[in-house]
Amino acid sequence: QVQLRQSGGGSVQSGGSLRLSCVQSGYTYCLGWFRQAPGKEREKIATIDADGVAIYADVVKGRFTVSRDRGKNSVYLQMNSIKAEDAAMYYCAASRGKLVGGTLSCESGDYNYWGQGTQVTVSS
Repeated sequence: QVQLRQSGGGSVQSGGSLRLSCVQSGYTYCLGWFRQAPGKEREKIATIDADGVAIYADVVKGRFTVSRDRGKNSVYLQMNSIKAEDAAMYYCAASRGKLVGGTLSCESGDYNYWGQGTQVTVSS
């Protein structure tokens, strides 16, 4: 039904910037970015709805920005002021969202469709 294809990633110096891209086949109300470092649980970084409203995890707030281009059916993660702790495998994912109080919530939605992942490494 929905497929996600990621690009970007790579190595970056601490304090540097990197931009990840994800192209979606099909459509969902919600898109999100997740990451997982070796030996750690998968972590939600940010979600964005069809109106461009984004919610960020505290650990990336103010440094990362998620955006969505519906014309290109793509979602992006702009990573600035990268820290060593940001090194991980990054995934984009899609969700139909969850109805909460009459409003679709992307934060609460189940993300059932996943990109293949892209590695981000950070050098000091």
